[in-house]
Amino acid sequence: MDENVKIKRIKQVIWISGIFTALVSLLLILNYLQIRASEPLESPALKMLVERLSAESDNQQLMDEIRQLDLLARKAYFNSLWYIRTGAYLLLIGSIVLIAALRIYFTLRFSIDKPSHELLKEKQKRQISQRWIAGAGALVIILAGFSAFFTADHLKQFESRTSVSEDIDSDVEQVDISRPRIATQDQILPAQRTDSVEIAEGEASAADHEAGVMPDDSMPTEDTGRVTKTPLTAEAVRRNHNAFRGPWGNGISARRNIPTNWDGTSGNHILWKTEIPIHGYNSPILWEDRLFMSSANDSKRVVYCLDRHTGKMIWEREVNNIAGSPATPPRTTEDTGLAAPTLTTDGNIVVAIFGTGDIIAFDMEGNRLWARNLGVPANHYGHSSSLLTWDGKVFVQYDTQQGARLLALNITTGQTIWETPRDSGISWASPLLVEVNGKYQIVLSANPNVAAYDISTGQELWSVDCMSGEVGPSPAYGGGLVYAGNEYAKLVAINPANGELVWDDNYYLPEVSSPVYHEGLLYIATSYAVFACFDATNGEFLWEFDAENGFYSSPVIADGKIFIFDLDGQAYVFQPGRAANLISSPVLGEKVFATPVFADGRLYIRGNRNLYCIGSE
Repeated sequence: MDENVKIKRIKQVIWISGIFTALVSLLLILNYLQIRASEPLESPALKMLVERLSAESDNQQLMDEIRQLDLLARKAYFNSLWYIRTGAYLLLIGSIVLIAALRIYFTLRFSIDKPSHELLKEKQKRQISQRWIAGAGALVIILAGFSAFFTADHLKQFESRTSVSEDIDSDVEQVDISRPRIATQDQILPAQRTDSVEIAEGEASAADHEAGVMPDDSMPTEDTGRVTKTPLTAEAVRRNHNAFRGPWGNGISARRNIPTNWDGTSGNHILWKTEIPIHGYNSPILWEDRLFMSSANDSKRVVYCLDRHTGKMIWEREVNNIAGSPATPPRTTEDTGLAAPTLTTDGNIVVAIFGTGDIIAFDMEGNRLWARNLGVPANHYGHSSSLLTWDGKVFVQYDTQQGARLLALNITTGQTIWETPRDSGISWASPLLVEVNGKYQIVLSANPNVAAYDISTGQELWSVDCMSGEVGPSPAYGGGLVYAGNEYAKLVAINPANGELVWDDNYYLPEVSSPVYHEGLLYIATSYAVFACFDATNGEFLWEFDAENGFYSSPVIADGKIFIFDLDGQAYVFQPGRAANLISSPVLGEKVFATPVFADGRLYIRGNRNLYCIGSE
C-alpha cells in the first residue's frame, strides 16, 4: 500500500473516530445535565403525590400511583447511570483512536510533502487551525469525562443519614475484614458445649460489651435474664417455618391439607385476621403455636409475637437503647422501608434485624437477650436480606455500597463467631442453606457472583460470576443444583459440589421474587406478571402464565402445590408439572408483598395492613 492510500485510510479513521468521540461527548454531557436535574427521590410530581397521600391516607389508588412512579423514576435513573459510565469507557477508547490516527496522519503527510515556502506557510495556518479545533475538542472531551466521573458517585446522596454521638460510635464493634474472623474456643462453646445452656443475669462477658452487644439488663422491666436452650434439629426445622421461605430458606414446606380457595372480602375460609399497628414488608415466621414478625417507621421499631390459632397478640417489644443505633434512621424507599428482612428462630430465641443495622434477640416469651448494631447499611433502597439460623449461629448477609460481608453470630450471646468479606456488591437477596456431601454450606447471590461458604469457618467454597444489576431474588436448591437469577442478568444452575456452571438462560428473569424447585422443574415469577416454568436439569423453557399483576412475593411449594401471591393480593395455586395447570386463583382483598407461611391445614399471609389465617375450619 503506497503512502497516499495510507493517508486516505487514516483520514477515514480520523473522521469516524472524531465523529464518534464528539457524539459520545455530547451525549455524556446531556445525560449528566439531565441526571443532575432529575433525582428519583426528589421528583416534584412524587412529592406532590406524597403530600396528597398525607391528606388521603386511605387512598389505595394514590398509593399505587406513588409506588409505580417511584419505581419508574428509579429505573430510568439507574439506566442513566449505566449509560454514562459505559459512555466514559467509549469516550476513552474513541479519544485514544483519534489521537493515534492524527499522529500517524501528520507523520505520513510530512514525509511526502515538498518543503516549499508556500507549503510551509500553509502548514503553519493549518497547524494553528488544528490546534484550535483540537483544543475545543479536548475541552468537550474533558467536560464529558468530568460528567462521567462526578455522576459515578451520584448515589452518595442516598447513603445513610446518621446522627450518632462519638460516645455511641465508640461502642460499635470495629472489625478487621481482611480475613475471616474465627472466634476463640471460649466464645464458641457457650452455644455448643451442651444441649442445655443457661445464661444467668449479669453473666454477659466483657467481649459482649466490646462488641456492642447489649446484655439482658438493658431491659430490666421485661427480662428474666435466663434462657434454656433446646437443640435445633433438622426435623424441627422441617416441621416449622423458621425463616424467609421456610426451612433452610428454600421455599419448600412439608405441611399438608392446605386450603386452595378463600375470599378475603367476604371472609370465606378466613379464620382470623389481625391488624398490624405498624407497617412492614417482612414475611411472618412460625414456630409451633407462635408467629413472629417485625414492623418499623421513622420513630419506632417493633417485634411482634402472635398466637397462630387465634391471631391474638402475645407480646410486642420495641427495639431501642442499642449502642451504635442511628439517631436518625437511614433513608429508604417506600416499598422497602426499615423492616423488610424476615426474622429467624431456633425455637428458643427469635432474632430480628432492621434497616438501621440493629439486630436484636428475644426469648420466646419476649424477654430481651442481646442487641447490637452492625453499622448502618449504605443502601439506597433499604436493607432487606433476611436472617437464617443453624448450628447455634445466625447468618447475616450484609452486602452494602460500602462493602460486602457475611457474618455468623452466636444466637445465644450475639457475639461474632466469624466474619468473611465478600467480593461482591450490594445485594437485597437472602441466604440459602444447602447440605452437600454431608456438610452444610450457605449460598448467597449478589452482583457479580453466586458464592458458597463453609458454615463452621466462613471460608469461601466456590464462587461463580454470573449475576449483574441490582440482585433481589434469593437462590434456591433442588436436584443437586443451586439456582439463581436476576433481571438484566441470567437464570443459572450451579453444581454446589464443585462450583461449576451447569446451564444458564435469559428467557424470563425474576426481579424480586425468588425461584423454587420441585421434582425436576424450576419455577420463577417476574415483576411484570409472568409466572414461568423451566426444566431444572437443562434450563429448557416449558410454559408461562400471565397473571393479573406483578410478583414480589416468592412461590412456595406446600401440600404438593405451588402457592404465590401477586402484588394486588390475588393468589395463584398451581399443580406442578410440565404444563400450566392453575387450580385456583382466590383473592385476599389487600396488597401483598410478603411470602406465605404454612402449618397443617393453615396458610398465613401478611397483607399490607393485616395478618391473615386461612383455613378450611
